[in-house]
Amino acid sequence: MPESMKSGITRRDLLGKAYLGLGGLAFLDVMAAESLRSDPLRARDQQLPAKAKSCIFLFMEGGVSQMDTFEYKPVLKQYAGQRMPQAANTVGEIATFSAAPNRVIPSYWEFARHGESGRWMSELLPNLAGHVDDLAFIHGVKVDNNNHGPAVYHALTGNQLPGSASVGAWITYGLGSENNDLPGYIVLGDHRGSTIGGAGVWGAGYLPAAYQGTIFRAGSTPIVDLRRRSGISAGQQQAEMDALRWFNRRHADSRTDTSELEARIASYELAFRMQSEAPELVDLSGETEATRTSYGLDDPVTEPFGRRCLLARRMVERGVRFVKVLHGAGTDRWDDHGNIEERLPKHCREVDRPVAALLADLKSRGLLDETLVVWASEMGRTPFDNNLVTPTPGRDHNQYGLVVWMAGGDVQGGESFGETDEFSVRAAGDEIPLRDVHATILRLMGLDQDRLTYLHEGRYKRLTDIGGRVIDEILA
Repeated sequence: MPESMKSGITRRDLLGKAYLGLGGLAFLDVMAAESLRSDPLRARDQQLPAKAKSCIFLFMEGGVSQMDTFEYKPVLKQYAGQRMPQAANTVGEIATFSAAPNRVIPSYWEFARHGESGRWMSELLPNLAGHVDDLAFIHGVKVDNNNHGPAVYHALTGNQLPGSASVGAWITYGLGSENNDLPGYIVLGDHRGSTIGGAGVWGAGYLPAAYQGTIFRAGSTPIVDLRRRSGISAGQQQAEMDALRWFNRRHADSRTDTSELEARIASYELAFRMQSEAPELVDLSGETEATRTSYGLDDPVTEPFGRRCLLARRMVERGVRFVKVLHGAGTDRWDDHGNIEERLPKHCREVDRPVAALLADLKSRGLLDETLVVWASEMGRTPFDNNLVTPTPGRDHNQYGLVVWMAGGDVQGGESFGETDEFSVRAAGDEIPLRDVHATILRLMGLDQDRLTYLHEGRYKRLTDIGGRVIDEILA
């Protein structure tokens, strides 16, 4: 090394003179970790500039038929009843289905253009069609599995195998919550039954347990055993909580891996605070009759999902970070292998009016700019049916044909990205992997997929795994 480049300082000298600075950095890191430990749901700054502060994720379980709702494909009428040409660039079941004897099933419903964007929409969604200029669509999204269970996991956790953290858990981990008296991540399930995958699709996976979703049931008691026991005063309950906190903290201080205990402590204390907050949250009597009617609470068909959508608005209004609203359970999923002519209109009628009301309500209250609304399912459907004799045909699974739309925040309404082929089987151009959608959701929430990581089993995990491309084309 040239003499001019020698500093004359040894490593021992450097460490000796810099120990306070290095120690200070280490101390800050310890303090940050301790802060998260004591309050894992405290609100945190966004990593990137973004308008959205909360997210409402509308998940239609079962596989929404894209060519009957969002994609106008006139060629289907030309091929009605005929065999579809074999789908190119597909593998697995879709390749097998399209190569086997099949018949093309054209849509039973008319399409028309709507809004200034001239967006094609099916007559099945007349209310949502009035909001197309606020929506940005992504067409031809590919999920990694053609079966419901793995596909649901993939759509909601980024991995088709159980055990990964859900989208809502990642966002709550990154941003915390702005309401100390309600969970940061709430799940509003379908009243007709549980979703495929159960609690795993809103769980925290390998993240600290405090970031898992909290399921809210329908009715005036959203969480079982939330109310104070009869005969116990508020003072007595507070004394019990103080004693429980002391025992739990003493137990935690003597151990290193305390994620689940910390989550339990936080949940006990949150449940105590929720006893006054949650009943008011689910009480819709204070909403105007016009608002209740707009969400469809006056119609038994739309009332269940309308109530969940109205609750979602009330939740983000109160600072809840992430609300997952589920639709579809049991035999009422969007899994229309047969008799799609009767089944699909029922699904659409249940959600069309409530979703349109949610968008209008958020917008009228000035909340749409700071709320990201996402519509997704776990897959799309095929344009053909392999059952050539049934008089009531349906559509099969299609992992290549998912349509996702987003609204609010920094979403550029009226935009569209991607396009499926003329039969609506797969992307006509470059494949759009689901991780690109997840990367875009994180970006719209002000989170950087490369910085939002968690060290687990020697590897830094992230929602998008190997990384996704942010779809800038739908960003304002």
